[in-house]
Amino acid sequence: MPTITIDGKEYDSETISDEAKAQLASIQFVDRKIAELKAEVAAMQTARNGYARALSEMLNKE
Repeated sequence: MPTITIDGKEYDSETISDEAKAQLASIQFVDRKIAELKAEVAAMQTARNGYARALSEMLNKE
């Protein structure tokens, strides 16, 4: 039986109410979305750094 931990307390995920399960599913969805967005931000930051480096090299040649 899978357990979930909320505020340091463990709960049996099979015995919580349907409403609590819906809230848990929402939390899990949002956590996945946050992780995806963090990965996207990291990729954009890497691209930005590359553009900034290329711009700096161009300007130093002028």
